Amino acid sequence: MALRFISAEEAASYINHDDVVGFSGFTPAGSVKSIPVAIGERAKAFHAQGKPFKIGVITGASTGDSLDGSLARAEAVKFRTPYQSNPDLRNLINAGKADYFDSHLSSVGQNIRYGFLGKINWGIIEACEVTENGEIVLTTGVGISPTICKVADKILIELNAFHPKALRGMHDIHIVADPPNRREIPIYKPSDRAGSEVIKVDPSKIAGVVLTNLPDEVGGFAGTDEVTDRIGQNVADFLSAELKSGRIPSSFLPLQSGVGNIANAVMAALGMHKGIPDFEMYTEVIQDSVIDLMLKGRIRYASGCSLTVSPEALKTIYDQLDFFHKRIVLRPQEISNSPEIARRIGIISINTAIEVDLFGNVNSTNVMGRKMMNGIGGSGDFTRNAYISIFTCPSVAKGGKISAFVPMVSHTDHNEHSVQVVITEQGIADLRSKSPKAKMQTIIENCVHPDYRQIMNDYAYLAGDTHTPCTLSAAFAMHMEFEKSGDMKNVNWGDCFRK
Repeated sequence: MALRFISAEEAASYINHDDVVGFSGFTPAGSVKSIPVAIGERAKAFHAQGKPFKIGVITGASTGDSLDGSLARAEAVKFRTPYQSNPDLRNLINAGKADYFDSHLSSVGQNIRYGFLGKINWGIIEACEVTENGEIVLTTGVGISPTICKVADKILIELNAFHPKALRGMHDIHIVADPPNRREIPIYKPSDRAGSEVIKVDPSKIAGVVLTNLPDEVGGFAGTDEVTDRIGQNVADFLSAELKSGRIPSSFLPLQSGVGNIANAVMAALGMHKGIPDFEMYTEVIQDSVIDLMLKGRIRYASGCSLTVSPEALKTIYDQLDFFHKRIVLRPQEISNSPEIARRIGIISINTAIEVDLFGNVNSTNVMGRKMMNGIGGSGDFTRNAYISIFTCPSVAKGGKISAFVPMVSHTDHNEHSVQVVITEQGIADLRSKSPKAKMQTIIENCVHPDYRQIMNDYAYLAGDTHTPCTLSAAFAMHMEFEKSGDMKNVNWGDCFRK
């Protein structure tokens, strides 16, 4: 069947109000770029005529500005799931103008197939190659593209010449069977493969192909600084000590690392630490630091869902594709984030917290308990199933006016039963095999910033000598003080306990 080449505007004309659309990409890597911009313009035109135009938006994770940003600015988003990080979309969500439901990334694909998200009208997928017999070769991100292509009524393709056809072979496309026929996923080490190089669809489902030549919209992450470098060093020191103690096998274990400047600092520290052997990764996002350590021989292999790298790093990959083809595989997030695989191969998870309470409960999504930042992403998939689960964060924010450690988190994403180790620039809190009271003292002594240490000790004293030292009258006093005066250090526990 011959492919039909169309413009982005024609592709957008097929999308109607109330349609539910599944998009490719995982972070800006592999996200479609031209069709969503055209959809945003279509929405603006409808709104100018007083007509409604909003669509349901399902993605793998966050995307580029051309997708989330364009649709948000056009107020064309009816609902959005799962993870997002675009400022305009975040504002739309927090203003109550778009419904948003957070989700573990490993469950998105299966929830679509189960019918939990309703009918999927369209799939819009970025590819570096598409054949007349329905073979689609993805670009730098896989996300939920295989499932979207399977269940969507129709598919639109952005054929992006920026990405070479030689990417074929870097992907491992595998969709697990749904219950009651599901079997184990045959991956026993990061380099194992379970599926095919391409997505295969009925060619009649492809409604049109839009030609583009556009780079991924991956912005640069903030550089490391003294705080993030110290966090990275503390993580490396902790894992080195675990190796020496025999609590981690001498061959080491696959690592999972989150995204951002702290994650890059952690990877850099691990790469430089003489006590850490060469290692492999089973993760979701592959960043610049991974590429750098791979070139240095410190990372032997990396399994992920996307190449979320700078333009410079991507050029390095494309210039040396033979080298990287042997060391990188990109999978659907249902596989890259699989709880089954994470538990079985014994990953060490390293993720970032917004705030942590004195018992090890972690908030990684909401600011002051009610404003969505980005979403839980894949952190829960890995944390709950890790051999060792680690959370990192600076001990303070906003120039010291916010403590990352509070009596009780304003929103819980990862409870104390899943969080084993917390690390800041101040030190390491190993929470394994500790009672709530012991966790409290370990966190205060090792992770809390000196400016807040006495404040936290005072709270612990006033909370009493119980199994879980807590008083509801003061649990959120630091949050309330920040909203009142702009500085958590001004909290007065006496006001909370006054009769």
